[in-house]
Amino acid sequence: MADFDNLKQDLSKKDENNSVFIMHLLSKEKLSMPPKEKMLEVLQKHLGDVLCFNYDEKSAGFSANDYRVEVKEGNLPVVLLVMDSMPVDNFDIDALARSQMWDCPESAHILDECKYHTVAVDMMAALLPGKERAKMDMDYMEALTELYPECEAVYFQPSGKMFTRDKIANHRIPQENRFIYFAVNARFFNIQGTDSHIVDTLGMSLLGLPDLQYHFHDFNPNFVVNHAYNVASYLLNSENIIENGDHIDGISEGKTDVNVRWKCHHESSLIQPVRPVIDIFMNEFAAGNRNYKE
Repeated sequence: MADFDNLKQDLSKKDENNSVFIMHLLSKEKLSMPPKEKMLEVLQKHLGDVLCFNYDEKSAGFSANDYRVEVKEGNLPVVLLVMDSMPVDNFDIDALARSQMWDCPESAHILDECKYHTVAVDMMAALLPGKERAKMDMDYMEALTELYPECEAVYFQPSGKMFTRDKIANHRIPQENRFIYFAVNARFFNIQGTDSHIVDTLGMSLLGLPDLQYHFHDFNPNFVVNHAYNVASYLLNSENIIENGDHIDGISEGKTDVNVRWKCHHESSLIQPVRPVIDIFMNEFAAGNRNYKE
């Protein structure tokens, strides 16, 4: 749990993590780059038609030919890059991100013991439709955890979320929910000196979608977090768009209730990084001097 007022916010900091999907594979020792043939075999198993265009001691580059985008140079495949394992000396996870690793209770221990990280990214994937990119990035994640069984955990830089390698390798999350589960973070903050809280999501902008924000009091935060993940999944997997002023089903007695209607407004986030969010007005439980009631 983090106190909102104690995190030294920098609201000039914009969300710059919405174009490249960055994963850090954390390890106690330096990891060797898997052989080229092994990397191709595993990537093809998970991602289909994959070709290697670069392989050396510093990096490996692959074209994901089943995922193509239109650019001025023509119709090109998305590029997947894996860097050589490096010391974490130049890799900093700030206090705000560290305070929100709810899905990895071992995070402090992992960050203390892991002295190396292997960086993997996608390139040009921001031009893909959101659902297509979500599937590709999660297939890429699963391929990497197979290729690097010695890694301890994967840190998803765009959202600040972390999972152990074993949890990723042995998950049973349905394919359509993987990105929301692994790569979107529902954060929770207390507002110091008040009885109000904020729950927001981080990571949706990578798919061209708005994040979610709830500013509330006297309501179980666990119910709000669960609601946020459900709405995020709806945004990703449906063709519907939540417009400014639309209503969505709220919560009553811990469950979604079609008779409870919460109004949605598009605005900028209250907590960094500054990004577009859908602010969900929780009626009598809303905080922050909002007055969205009709």
